[in-house]
Amino acid sequence: MPDMYGDSKNMTAHEKAAILFIAIGGEYAAKLFEHMDDDEIESITLEIANNKQVSAEQKAAVMSEFYQMAMARDYISTGGLEYAQNVLEKALGADRAMDILNRLTTSLQVRPFDFLRKTDPSQLLNFIQNEHPQTIALVMAYLEPDQAAIIMSGLSPDSQADVAKRIAMMDRTSPDVIREVERVLERKLSSMMTQDFTTAGGIPAVVEVLNRVDRTTEKAIIESMEVDDPELAEEIKKLMFVFEDIVMLDDRSLQMVLRDVDTKDLSLAMKATPQEVSEKIYKNMSKRAADMLREEIEYMGPVKIRDVEEAQLKVVNVIRALEEKGEIVISRGQGDEMIV
Repeated sequence: MPDMYGDSKNMTAHEKAAILFIAIGGEYAAKLFEHMDDDEIESITLEIANNKQVSAEQKAAVMSEFYQMAMARDYISTGGLEYAQNVLEKALGADRAMDILNRLTTSLQVRPFDFLRKTDPSQLLNFIQNEHPQTIALVMAYLEPDQAAIIMSGLSPDSQADVAKRIAMMDRTSPDVIREVERVLERKLSSMMTQDFTTAGGIPAVVEVLNRVDRTTEKAIIESMEVDDPELAEEIKKLMFVFEDIVMLDDRSLQMVLRDVDTKDLSLAMKATPQEVSEKIYKNMSKRAADMLREEIEYMGPVKIRDVEEAQLKVVNVIRALEEKGEIVISRGQGDEMIV
């Protein structure tokens, strides 16, 4: 079979798509268009219109590449990246197989430890909790934040602080190291990773995890890190927001928050809060609303700490949502002063 794959290497993705659509005919092309957005349809349609003549060699090259990419994708879904590489190397040779897989895994965004992201967090905790802290940190850096938060909460207090620090200090990890860890944890899917160096972890990653764990776990980790590495702890705290940080909000922002917060959640969240927090909140309410809130808190009676923490998290989530929308600004220290 002649090697025509190289003839398509210098074409753009839209040029290849246009030639493929021409080759398969209008009926099948129309079915593919049903799965595309308007921009993609417009771009490919323009390419088809501009391709007055398409040679048989061009059609064959594009069809060959399309077939090989489709088969590679099928091999990956069947047995993983390592299986796909073995099959393609036998059929096409090592260079061609690596070229196909490099481009395909980039488009598929195959990430390390993908098989672990599909595992129940409680089972995953049992699976990795006895591993070295650096291994746990590496795995957690690639998990979804909600999943990683559950695992973090289940670790021992000493391990929590250690793992959190390791995630925060993590930068770039060699593919060889990731591959070895994957082999140990799950041999069947040992090579579910890209060939390039991958970036994960860092301070933003640990902040995402800490923002999702329960308040007790969060405080224990931060307090431990303040002793072990005060500078790192300070950097993490700058990116976090807890209920007591309400005092950092300007009056206008806090008033917007109070409009979106459920009164019952607010009264429960304020149970036993520092005086400066309470005063800040009351100051930004009408006298009548503040009196009603004080009365509700006074007659609330004993409440569980867990319930208070859950209510505080609800308030914090409102604040974070408003900040993400750009409706409020949270002052996080130097450089965040507002200019009016």
